[in-house]
Amino acid sequence: MLNIGSLKIKMPAIQAALSGFSDRPMRVVARRYGAEFAMAEVVLDEFVTRTGKLRDRLFRIGEDDHPIGGQLMGSRPEQFGEAASDLVEGGYDLVDINFGCPVKKVLGRCRGGFLLSEPENALAIVKSVINAVGGRRPVTLKMRRGFDDSADSERNFFAILDGAFSLGAAAVTVHGRTVKQRYIGPSNWEFLARVKRHVGARTILGSGDLFTASAVVRMMGETGVDGVTVARGAIGNPFIFRECRALLEGCPIAPPSVAEQREAIEFHFAETLRLYDSVRAGAIFRKFGIAYADLHPLRADVRQAFIDTKDTESLRGVLDLWYDDRREWPAVTPREGLRDLIAAGAVLPVGAGL
Repeated sequence: MLNIGSLKIKMPAIQAALSGFSDRPMRVVARRYGAEFAMAEVVLDEFVTRTGKLRDRLFRIGEDDHPIGGQLMGSRPEQFGEAASDLVEGGYDLVDINFGCPVKKVLGRCRGGFLLSEPENALAIVKSVINAVGGRRPVTLKMRRGFDDSADSERNFFAILDGAFSLGAAAVTVHGRTVKQRYIGPSNWEFLARVKRHVGARTILGSGDLFTASAVVRMMGETGVDGVTVARGAIGNPFIFRECRALLEGCPIAPPSVAEQREAIEFHFAETLRLYDSVRAGAIFRKFGIAYADLHPLRADVRQAFIDTKDTESLRGVLDLWYDDRREWPAVTPREGLRDLIAAGAVLPVGAGL
């Protein structure tokens, strides 16, 4: 059981907040294949409080999309607090604070991972959010292991970590790379183990290089973290949650058949068409299709087919051609070797740069 404040979660692998990816369609397909808790896309605090289409979409949460967490990014404590209160009133089950985003544009505006270099402002944000939420929902943080590899950066990390728990944070997710590292090189799981030993019974979730269910189980075993958040490893692979559940229960796992892949893709695509207009749905789903191709036995051909799609009709054509259950396909094999290379930075992940 993963305890995050008042939330009691039986499946300790959570779908992470992913900018541009973890919208409602991605969340509901992840839940269909085993995820119990899912995070919405990270959103700027000012967009939560500003009337408009984005705010309206943020608060269209279905009954089938709980428990759900909302992740906020910004730089001003008072605006963070106002947005956090709105998320609670809008139906979110948890409020998460992003102190980990390594994107240059975000850092340049003193948001995300930049705040790891400003512990006083970071803790002012945590205090503002906790006060605004007022115990109605758990408040959590997402952090990287520091802004860089310096001793000052590590001191800042632990100052924010300890301060956040003292203020009442329910859990902290720690990614094993620094902000400067971005996604280059391996995630430092030894640091995650240090953090967990440091906080004792408090809840820590691990993040970084979780591209397979076996990696999830290995991280939990090697570091002692209470749970994990699966980010890039869940894009185009909702089956990872089903596989995590099986491994944690001591059951064997098998890669999804081509027929199972088609079922997941069709469901995901139908949910995308329900949320967006046809033109936008086609553009949004294309990047998911490229990622789904990684599971297909003819990965390279299917990946190129998704890359070449221009609209919703051509996406349907890819399904009819490459996921035809009347054809005999080569056996689907686990992508463990490829994922390990991705995690090590030796090759780019499918859809990298999208």
